[in-house]
Amino acid sequence: MIIKTVKSAGFCFGVSRAVESVYKELEKGGNVYTFGPVTHNETVVSELEAKGVRIVENIEEADALSGATIIIRSHGVSRDIYERLKSNTSNNVIDSTCAFVKKIHGIVDEAGKRGEFVLIFGDASHPEVKGICGWCSGGYMVVSDGSELAGLSIPEGKNVTVVEQTTFNLQKFQQMLDILSEMGYSINVVNTICNATDVRQRQTRELAGECDAMIVIGGKNSSNTRKLYDISVNECTNTYYIQALADLRVDEIRKFRCVGITAGASTPKKIIEEVQKVMSEENFEQMLEDSFKTIHNGEVVDGTVISVKPDQIILNIGYKADGIITRNEYTNDPSLDLTTVVNEGDTIRVKVVKVNDGDGQVQLSVRKLKAEHDSKILEEAFENKTVLKAKVVKILAGGICAQVDETNVFIPASLVSDIYEKDLGKYLDQEIEFVITEFNPKRRRIIGDRKQLIVAKKEAVLAALFSRIKVGDIIEGTVKNVTDFGAFIDLGGADGLLHISEMSWGRIENPKKVFKPGDTVKAFIKDIQGHKVALSMKFADQNPWIDAETRFAPGNIVKGKVARMTDFGAFIELAPGVDALLHVSQISREHIEKPADVLKLGQEVEAKIVDFNLEDKKISLSIKALLAPEKKEAAPEAAAGDTAEAPAEDAKPAEE
Repeated sequence: MIIKTVKSAGFCFGVSRAVESVYKELEKGGNVYTFGPVTHNETVVSELEAKGVRIVENIEEADALSGATIIIRSHGVSRDIYERLKSNTSNNVIDSTCAFVKKIHGIVDEAGKRGEFVLIFGDASHPEVKGICGWCSGGYMVVSDGSELAGLSIPEGKNVTVVEQTTFNLQKFQQMLDILSEMGYSINVVNTICNATDVRQRQTRELAGECDAMIVIGGKNSSNTRKLYDISVNECTNTYYIQALADLRVDEIRKFRCVGITAGASTPKKIIEEVQKVMSEENFEQMLEDSFKTIHNGEVVDGTVISVKPDQIILNIGYKADGIITRNEYTNDPSLDLTTVVNEGDTIRVKVVKVNDGDGQVQLSVRKLKAEHDSKILEEAFENKTVLKAKVVKILAGGICAQVDETNVFIPASLVSDIYEKDLGKYLDQEIEFVITEFNPKRRRIIGDRKQLIVAKKEAVLAALFSRIKVGDIIEGTVKNVTDFGAFIDLGGADGLLHISEMSWGRIENPKKVFKPGDTVKAFIKDIQGHKVALSMKFADQNPWIDAETRFAPGNIVKGKVARMTDFGAFIELAPGVDALLHVSQISREHIEKPADVLKLGQEVEAKIVDFNLEDKKISLSIKALLAPEKKEAAPEAAAGDTAEAPAEDAKPAEE
């Protein structure tokens, strides 16, 4: 086998400088941080973390540090982040931004100040491009390929300055410039693609055209490594993307006569040398043999995704055969398209179901491993009485099912609430809290209880309520229920009864005409007996009898409405809570059989107060007292000379 390696493979100047800065600061001691991963290579980042280096993900975390050394990685940061880092003088900030990237920051800043529009060719999600955008002092736009230029809209007469991500594909860059030129914009192109990137891409393209297979080494999040892979696979179909030696599929590479090796700018030289060494003829056979590790049914292994289809995932698990996860062994959703949730290069932990599924492949399961993990969580929750929170996924005749990850927990209807629930359907798709009261996975019997949590919560709220209220307190509550005899008011932990007789100083015919559920009520606590609270709205300062002795003194003329009637008289409401009796004999000077013959309910009448008894709260009225007395007719004058007296009224006429 012939092994060829791209001469420029590995760390570029910028990444190498940044990594060296970190190691130099580690030697000095103290707390060392990097603003974001110093390089897109997990091996390097893991090694630095093992030595105590920590990653600051955002400026808020950096602001919280004091007495630390913060190293800005080669990708650079935006202007506002840079200035905030520098403003915190309690930290030592080392700027390891790549010189090529730093140059781009200055170009876009000056272009914006000149009033030009900046067009950035690159990946908008890449940290280098995010940093460049943060130095634009005017309008700008990020485009990743020629198709995005079709929607480009720049004000007429506006000059355009074009810059590129340092690792941008040179061939794509030329194609996009051609499209831009055809659109007629006045453009100023500044080629900011790193020379090392250009050389590495060109050498990779040439080597891939010569070899039977290519190995591309680099982090899965590395933009420049991904571009090298795209270039390689375009020239050589048999291209393999690996992060480290452990990902190398030696059983497949062994069959090729000539194999090429290239690596991204974030790949350390050590990893490249490891791959070169094991690929040599004298080590290859041993490497191949060592790579065929032994696995057993039930074993838990980690694998790297090498292929994804809608219904299955192929994994490299470091065994002589690949592993397969079917859709059924990944999820309980039969309609899930696996390509939407899993990508090539992802690492997945799985359980070996069968070492040989009959076709020479290893059958793997994510669900079985997840179920075991969930079972352990539920067992610990059962033992520790831990409160769990999960969504209700199914309504059954005797209760509901809540799903904790992949495991269903049954909650009987009697334990769903502390009150009888006629319609359990309202809980579907709702998140609820519960505790595990029975755990028997062998019998697939896992029982939950929501009722005890509700009861405990209500008892706690009830205790808190009664610890702070007392007779005489004025409180506000919400009407919960209204009956013919009163209203129940929710006080926030207990219900208080507002009896019909305590709703007003006046007369209330039916509480349902005054209150409805949801109304806010202000009342005072009249009495507390155990957990029973009696409320009243008959506030003392609103008692209509306070000044009644003056307002309703005998002789006063008052107005009121007929509130009710009996055969012996009518009761007139003079004010809410103050009724006076208008006796039937005091309604008129004429004889009246009963009040209803001349009065109507609700009719307003005017009368005179003839009696007032404060102790018994009795008032007597009279309309008759306001009526003028009847005038008697005068006797006729006697005729002249007639001296005879008129006969008496009861005198009988003379007999004939």
